[in-house]
Amino acid sequence: MSAFKIAIIGAGSVGFTKTLFKDILCVPEFADIEVALTDVSEKNLTMVKTILDKIVEANGLPTTVTATTDRRKAIEGARYVISCVRVGGLEAYADDIRIPLKYGVDQCVGDTICAGGILYGQRNIPVILDFCKDIRKLAEPGARFLNYANPMAMNTWAANEYGKVDTIGLCHGVQHGAEQITEVLGAKPGELDYVCSGINHQTWFTDLRVNGRKIEKDELIAAFEAHPVFSKQEKVRIDVLKRFGVYSTESNGHLSEYLPWYRKRPEEITRWIDMSEWIHGETGGYLRHTAENRNWFETEYDGFLKDAAKPIDPAKRSSEHASYILEGLETGRVYRGHFNRKNNGVITNLPDDCIIESPGFVDRFGLNMVAGITLPEACAATCMASVNVQRMSVHAAVTGDIELLKLAVLHDPLVGAVCTPEEVWQMVDEMVVAQAAWLPQYAHAIEGAKERLAKATVRTREWEGAARRHIRSVDEMRAEKEAERAAANA
Repeated sequence: MSAFKIAIIGAGSVGFTKTLFKDILCVPEFADIEVALTDVSEKNLTMVKTILDKIVEANGLPTTVTATTDRRKAIEGARYVISCVRVGGLEAYADDIRIPLKYGVDQCVGDTICAGGILYGQRNIPVILDFCKDIRKLAEPGARFLNYANPMAMNTWAANEYGKVDTIGLCHGVQHGAEQITEVLGAKPGELDYVCSGINHQTWFTDLRVNGRKIEKDELIAAFEAHPVFSKQEKVRIDVLKRFGVYSTESNGHLSEYLPWYRKRPEEITRWIDMSEWIHGETGGYLRHTAENRNWFETEYDGFLKDAAKPIDPAKRSSEHASYILEGLETGRVYRGHFNRKNNGVITNLPDDCIIESPGFVDRFGLNMVAGITLPEACAATCMASVNVQRMSVHAAVTGDIELLKLAVLHDPLVGAVCTPEEVWQMVDEMVVAQAAWLPQYAHAIEGAKERLAKATVRTREWEGAARRHIRSVDEMRAEKEAERAAANA
């Protein structure tokens, strides 16, 4: 097999890059590939390259690892480009959570839809399209783009429709959901088979079988309600299972913010969330988690280096899709997974243009999706609400149409359950002004937004308790960032 090149954009995500790299090198045929790392942080690049070089050395491999802050150089000649970027970092993400919370929009994660996810997409999509431009010009002809970055559906939609690059969106929610179901049913690894389909972060286990025996709704409900941990942590998912008849892939916190029913009143939220871990619904939980652990890889660095000196164990290959996709395309060994692709009729009751997450098979002939899937009507209806928001959000991000952006936020299920149109218009103005540095497509609209905010008549709502504590923690984080900048410029 001829050697080829993989470029990883956002490779400064040290832990994730290390996992991807080790997974890829579990494929014997990939020993002599080149992996080109690129990131805006030279410090992180140096750290991750040192780790990957140690892995190569410890395993006696001919693999080449390069690192550069010049993205175009990394992409040049690549057959595969993998992205795991977060545009704006924690500073912009803080606004995704903090500003909507002032208007009563309570998010746990805010990276997919809802006000935070939509603005996240506005920041990411122009950058994704720059990646695509570089791929078309500099990578191997027919190079594939593997996107791990959220908001998954919006990024993948933009890359395919506007970037004109063959893009596959990759997530691990399906695998994690399947692991939960396996546990509650008392099955062993490998005994559960399933069909899971929908859109990213709203995928549904529509067919479950353990050793060929079909698992029906009542059995699954009973299994989750009897579980000593999940019965407390997954209250939203269990409630949706009871009403829809199928289980969602997404965590309690994630799922609760895509729907208009569980987070629209402060007194209701506490009924549905669990505070044992942020992912079960804590207000701004993922922001708090990432802020507190933003330098975790530095404290874990010595451990990473020690681990890198060990032989690669193929039995410990992770469930991340990327390495298996590459293996299927390059070797012909068939891989079945769940992928984010343009629908084109695969799911019969979702629009052709939307990005779905559904089963497919990879081999030398490419990625072939399983067609003819029809979602339960409630699942399709819930997905459709998000699809319409995603479509408007993508088109707004590409055109810089701030009125379309406001309409996208207005139609978001949770935002619409909480806010009036006047509140939505003011909230979006506030968010684009706060994030102007990462929103070049809205440069023409920033002054108008500032003028409207100066005359604003809508009073925002400062929530009590956890919300107030959360807002203070974000402000403190912003102050720390500004102090760091001041020290760097001194």
